[in-house]
Amino acid sequence: MPITTRCLAEFLGTLWLVLGGCGSAVLAAMFLDGSGAVNLGIGFVGVALAFGLTVLTMAYAIGHISGCHLNPAVSFGLWAAGRFPGGELLPYIVAQVLGAVMGAGIVYIIASGQPDFAIDPSMGNPLATNGFGAHSPGGFSLLACLICEVVMTFFFLMIILGATDFRAPVGLAPVAIGLGLTLIHLISIPVTNTSVNPARSTGPALFVGGPLFGQLWLFWVAPILGAVLAGWVYATFFAAESEKAARAKRGADWFDSPN
Repeated sequence: MPITTRCLAEFLGTLWLVLGGCGSAVLAAMFLDGSGAVNLGIGFVGVALAFGLTVLTMAYAIGHISGCHLNPAVSFGLWAAGRFPGGELLPYIVAQVLGAVMGAGIVYIIASGQPDFAIDPSMGNPLATNGFGAHSPGGFSLLACLICEVVMTFFFLMIILGATDFRAPVGLAPVAIGLGLTLIHLISIPVTNTSVNPARSTGPALFVGGPLFGQLWLFWVAPILGAVLAGWVYATFFAAESEKAARAKRGADWFDSPN
């Protein structure tokens, strides 16, 4: 499959992830009835499920085309595990970020159709941005948010690597990965608004700007660190002996070669 075709799939898939996940948080997490007394919104559980469903649906839609990374951290984690060529990291990441920006832009345009909508970083996390300290939904510290993002991304990659291993049950990987992302959101929405995905964080932050854009660095560093660590752990301790032998034969170049 040509790299341009695969990058187009990554662009569309990441757009869908941000539109579905961040869109549900912005447009549907809280929705009051006509009297303003009853919240008909989907809440944290609904938003968590929305993020999981975007990945699950896209995994079936484009997994056979691009691998359905939708996330620079996933691309780095697969590279660290020896399953993705290093030479394709940059085009994949560019496509993912552009898709996330487009998805956030669509959410912004739709949300702007409501008369009282305004992007105000002092009022929380507009456009479902990620943050720490004063911009953490629960007021969690920088260190707490850093640890949360590293650990959550580590386990997200462990789920991805295990579910897509050739020894795993065939055809069920999207379900495990989608439910894994749902669980991650259920745990960490109160902490960071859940990133585990630098592209997902970048799209909304570009539109919001200000201090939330200034905190974006954490949501690149922590997810990529967690993902690379998971890739190394899985490749070192859990990969099939045939994969380990192939990497040993390739020597120092194994990071740059797909399995």
